[in-house]
Amino acid sequence: MYESYYGFTERPFQLSPDPRFFFATSHHQRALSYLQYGLDQGEGFIVITGPIGTGKTTIARNLLATIGDEKIVAAQLVTTKLSPDELLELVAAEFKIPLKGNSKAEVLHSIESFLIQLHKQGKRALLIVDEAQNLPVETIEELRMLSNFQLDDKPLIQSFLLGQEELKDIIQAPNMEQFRQRIIASAHLKALNGEEVKNYINHRLQQAGYEKEALFSDAAFEAIHEKTLGVPRKINIFVDRLLLFGFLEELTCFDLDAINEVALEMSGELTGSLSSQVLPNNQASTSQSQQVVVNSSENVENIKNVLREVEEILESSIKQKIKMARYVDKLLKQKNRQYAEEQMNHK
Repeated sequence: MYESYYGFTERPFQLSPDPRFFFATSHHQRALSYLQYGLDQGEGFIVITGPIGTGKTTIARNLLATIGDEKIVAAQLVTTKLSPDELLELVAAEFKIPLKGNSKAEVLHSIESFLIQLHKQGKRALLIVDEAQNLPVETIEELRMLSNFQLDDKPLIQSFLLGQEELKDIIQAPNMEQFRQRIIASAHLKALNGEEVKNYINHRLQQAGYEKEALFSDAAFEAIHEKTLGVPRKINIFVDRLLLFGFLEELTCFDLDAINEVALEMSGELTGSLSSQVLPNNQASTSQSQQVVVNSSENVENIKNVLREVEEILESSIKQKIKMARYVDKLLKQKNRQYAEEQMNHK
């Protein structure tokens, strides 16, 4: 869409993790160093936690892209609430281990045979478990049991756990003592501060081939930090939308007014990219327990408020459709110019 307008070689703020766009803050660099240290040790668990969107998966992808060690055979799981048996089957599938039976004993035997064969080839297995906070305690315990596979006093498989903050609570439970003793390093990712947000955005712009003058003013960077709370995924969503807005409005740089206008547009949408108010639990439960009185003046006022909100959302939607129509019109004009130029060149 906006790539050619701003001179990008590709979209700089895509949501999918890409090692080429990895930006290491001090927290991210520490987490990556722990992962690399864990690889060198060849045993134990490394645990990386952090809020949603702070870059845990990006770190894992960056690690896999930079391993450069033919002796490590890596697989990555993105988990749901797996039972211990389902986890073992998924591990076998990701490592492409042929199973000779469906029972747990047969699956474990197949995994062990595969790991022993890797060891004989001078290799070892690395299992990266993403979204590990979704795993039940008994499934995490199954991971610990997998770490017991050894040969010549060397572990045959090593696991890295990446998860949201709930994972810390799971691991710190009293019945997880044996697992905690296997953790050789852990790190917790944080959101970016104001200066890191500025460096993060400029880094991604440079990776996408941007070579012109600064796109954002200092006030704009500060506003982006405020709107996104410094969460990388939210930054990607917000700045991607900003660039589309800038393309439609033919902006060559972004000031505070542009930031605020796009933030206002997005506040009425369902992207969840910007901070929003949440109804307290006690307030929600009270409203659910009360009967609705249609004739009450309070209820009538509530209905009016809802209608006003609906009107605002519809108005915002109409504005978006108008902007999209302008975008399509602009795109068609560009295509017509390109076609005319091609015809002239052929002559």
